Amino acid sequence: MTATKNEFFNPAKLSARDKAAATDSTARAIIAAETSQRQKKTEKLRLLRLEREAAQSSDASARPKGRKAPVSH
Repeated sequence: MTATKNEFFNPAKLSARDKAAATDSTARAIIAAETSQRQKKTEKLRLLRLEREAAQSSDASARPKGRKAPVSH
């Protein structure tokens, strides 16, 4: 089983338009995947932030506020 040049290289030449279309579709797929990942991450972080803020506000309201020391002039 010997390797020939035709196994590694496509003998048919692609036009510039075909190459550009292939590159464009690949780039758009990559960008769409990155956008989807970013949106998922943003949603996850937003939910975590809201949970943390809710926990902090409930902790703050549970603690009684102490009196401030009188200000002497």
